[in-house]
Amino acid sequence: MTETRYNSVWDAIEDTPAQAENMRLRAALMSALTDHIAQHNLNQAEAARRLGVTQPRISDLMRGKIHLFGLQSLITMLAAAGLRVDFQVAKAA
Repeated sequence: MTETRYNSVWDAIEDTPAQAENMRLRAALMSALTDHIAQHNLNQAEAARRLGVTQPRISDLMRGKIHLFGLQSLITMLAAAGLRVDFQVAKAA
């Protein structure tokens, strides 16, 4: 049996490099949002109000339901939180 090594868990579970990169970015943005909510001691109702979404949407975010969030919706929520998204494009490893 041979051992396969991956750069990230997303590379291991997604079918294509593009899907893996999309999931990696979504996970990072979700993490930034949940960190922001925790740092400001916001309950779900207050976080929803500030981010312009429903409380069940915040519940999905806090539970890590990544399949329910696209990049655009996450960036919109981050902007509503007063956060800015920076990114870099680099050659893949």
